[in-house]
Amino acid sequence: MGYRFPQRRWQAHCPNCGAPVEFASAASASAVCSYCRSTLLREGDALRKIGTTSEVFEDYSPLQLGAAGRYAGTGFVVVGRLQMSYADGGWNEWHILFDAGADRPPRSGWLAEDNGRFVVSFEAPLDERAPDPATLRPGGLQMLAGSAWQVASIEDATIAAVEGELPHPPHLATSFPVVDLRNTADEVATLEYSDPARPTWSVGRAVVLADLKLTGLREDSSATLKSRSLPCPNCGAALEPALGTTQSIVCGQCKSVVDVSKGAGADLTAYRQNTGGEPQIPLGTTGLLAIAGGTPQPWQVVGYLERCDIPESSEDEQTFWREYLLFSRMEGFAFLVDTEDGWSVVRPITGAPSNARAKAVTYQEKDFKHKWTYTAKVTYVLGEFYWRVKREERALVRDYEWRNGTRLELLSSEQAGNEVTWSHGRALDAAEVRRFSALPEDKMPALRRDVSSGMDQGKLLRNIIIGIFIIAVLFAMLRACSKDDCDRYKDTYSESSAEYQQCKRSSRGSGVGYVGSSGGSYGGYSSGGGGHK
Repeated sequence: MGYRFPQRRWQAHCPNCGAPVEFASAASASAVCSYCRSTLLREGDALRKIGTTSEVFEDYSPLQLGAAGRYAGTGFVVVGRLQMSYADGGWNEWHILFDAGADRPPRSGWLAEDNGRFVVSFEAPLDERAPDPATLRPGGLQMLAGSAWQVASIEDATIAAVEGELPHPPHLATSFPVVDLRNTADEVATLEYSDPARPTWSVGRAVVLADLKLTGLREDSSATLKSRSLPCPNCGAALEPALGTTQSIVCGQCKSVVDVSKGAGADLTAYRQNTGGEPQIPLGTTGLLAIAGGTPQPWQVVGYLERCDIPESSEDEQTFWREYLLFSRMEGFAFLVDTEDGWSVVRPITGAPSNARAKAVTYQEKDFKHKWTYTAKVTYVLGEFYWRVKREERALVRDYEWRNGTRLELLSSEQAGNEVTWSHGRALDAAEVRRFSALPEDKMPALRRDVSSGMDQGKLLRNIIIGIFIIAVLFAMLRACSKDDCDRYKDTYSESSAEYQQCKRSSRGSGVGYVGSSGGSYGGYSSGGGGHK
């Protein structure tokens, strides 16, 4: 395998094919023969075959066996991988082995995918009895290892493939619960029930790959990705994902949403979607943006979603909004959100807020007040996404706000199926959006929004009075002219937008073209973002 740690290497022959199998650590309990794919269990100085693993599918991850890096001041090397699968996709868990010291043995850890980011975690003993996964609910609280945890996701998973060496023998071809939890210290914990009698407990934190100072990455991953061309199963047009983490991609020709989560060579599934609007900020746009303040970082627009709320009654108007998926090689993923209340930029958080109450939650020592609760639905998508986009995916959304002078911070939770994702960010003004997107000055009127949630009460009352007066004047003017009262939606969002089409429908029925603002997500779209997915 060519790993370092020569003082700890241990070698034996595969009992199935006779090929040499080398262990980077004599403490590793299991390995996969790279020649015949036999899963081997170490028993003293011999190896015993306990099964055969499938070939790992090509997912274009930048990581590979033998890659090395540093975490918390200690070097490590990637020595193994579990390729996990569940109903809505899959994820990788990379087994990393840390350097031994004069007074410490080598230590195993895991580098796993988490909602478009990465987490370094370590297994730890769990003194109390692990809870029955059937008793856990997404968003519920659970006391474990002396801390209060919020259940983020509950999934039945299987080990789809294995390579390299592992600290435990893998349980192949069996399904078992995997529960992810988060706490207020921004930690992520996992309960893995592959052995129900002794569930594995691990705790970790989010990391940025660039901070790990990784070497030995897949050097040709970019070139391989650029040449990765897959045919659209609906029209045959070439699909060329630009990101190694892409799980879904929209065909540029027929606009079908194609699931590419199984990698090259797999049968591709897709669904057709109705035509939506064109994004104001084009896909591929690159600019500088500060997600939570501080130094702006380069971000690229790689995906676009149109979403709406589900009215509780037929008398309620629908609210529509747009979300741009942003990608940064240094930071991961974030969302630029465009609602009638204004622009915001948010990203999923690793931890969870505390003091979860009906009307407020606390995050980073700030009390966020509840604003909206609603069901959101995805109606149209373009570009690439790090999750498997489902047709009309729905999520229960709760939005919260924290205000200090002119600064408005936003917090949102989204529950879709068995997963809960929290996102945090801040409000932006149109000028900052224009600087990021490098749109010409004449596009500023279309970018401006009514950021009513950031106004103080005096301004709000004054604007209401002014608004009533303006409405009265406009109503009188409308009697004297035939101008389309929905032009503002057409000029802002385009003629094909959901806002303009609804306004036209409302105008024909009642003469009113206003779209109510009863929702509008602050959070990024939650698909399978609760755990290591």
